Amino acid sequence: MRIELEKRAKVSTLFSILSPFIAFLLTIVFGGIMFALLGKNPVMALYSFFVEPLSEVWSLHELAIKAAPLILIGVGLSVCFRSNNWNIGAEGQFIMGAIAGSILPVVFYDWQSPLVLPLMMLMGMLGGALFAAIPAFLKAHMNTNEILTSLMLVYVAQLFLDWLVRGPWRNPGGMNFPETRTFAVDAILPEMIASGRTHWGFAFAIIAAVLVWFMMRYTLKGFEISVLGQSERAGRFAGFSSRRMIWFSMLLSGALAGLAGISEVSGAIQQLRPVISPGYGFTAIIVAFLGRLNPLGIVAAGLVLALTYLGGEAAQLSIGVSEKVTRVFQGLLLFFVLSCDTLIHYRIKLVFDRLTATNTEVSR
Repeated sequence: MRIELEKRAKVSTLFSILSPFIAFLLTIVFGGIMFALLGKNPVMALYSFFVEPLSEVWSLHELAIKAAPLILIGVGLSVCFRSNNWNIGAEGQFIMGAIAGSILPVVFYDWQSPLVLPLMMLMGMLGGALFAAIPAFLKAHMNTNEILTSLMLVYVAQLFLDWLVRGPWRNPGGMNFPETRTFAVDAILPEMIASGRTHWGFAFAIIAAVLVWFMMRYTLKGFEISVLGQSERAGRFAGFSSRRMIWFSMLLSGALAGLAGISEVSGAIQQLRPVISPGYGFTAIIVAFLGRLNPLGIVAAGLVLALTYLGGEAAQLSIGVSEKVTRVFQGLLLFFVLSCDTLIHYRIKLVFDRLTATNTEVSR
């Protein structure tokens, strides 16, 4: 006996639309069960996780700050995934974008100019794109699996950042703490409004989502992405190049991840440290799928996943649970999103293999 997945001839449009909402509801239900097993009141725990972070103006600003990198990275990943290029290394591209964009405020600390901030953003995008070019080159020209190469490069980026802040870029007046000097005023991304800390990285995320949505819906490049993602053979008949698409999707994804990295460092942290991300690059994979690989849906999904980060911090203080609960919630959400999509588009089929008279045939 074996289990097979049989594609449904007709897929329910209603259930396809409701799939992420069903997944989110299941996550809440099983999250409540998890809190009960931990000896916590499920209602109070879920309130701390999903409602309490929205009760103050300052927490709404924190929500936007955490959502900005998730949206930026998720939008770039949606282009990769829809073109059937599986960039799993956005976390490394995020880090390398932050490093490349920090060259000016760290190495050329005394240079003060209105040009510093725009150049930092451009250098961050370039750093992320160049780091994504490594798995793109390996796949396009050597047929290497981009999942493995992009993922392994994450650890290269993390170790490189750690070496920089503990070595050549360490703050000379920082009492040996592993961090760079705090960025000068001209190198800090300004706040969007005076009532809180939300910086212009959130605006970059919304603009990127709208532009990519427009590209996917109204341009030939968007049509090319969709065709090659669904059938590479059909794309070749239409005159599209899968090799060029590998480069385009990976570089675009890396550039947006790099922009997210330098925006996070310049706007929220204002210096480089050994750890500058709680896993935004990996969480953005969940954001992309929860948003149905639609840039506008990714905006909403990014806010939801940002809420899990804030909720985890609030739950630690109010009910005393571990910070790992946030990871569990995000993992549950990804599991249920993929499970719901699979069950909506495919039918589980049990196949019983019949025993044949093989020995009889051989003896004859």
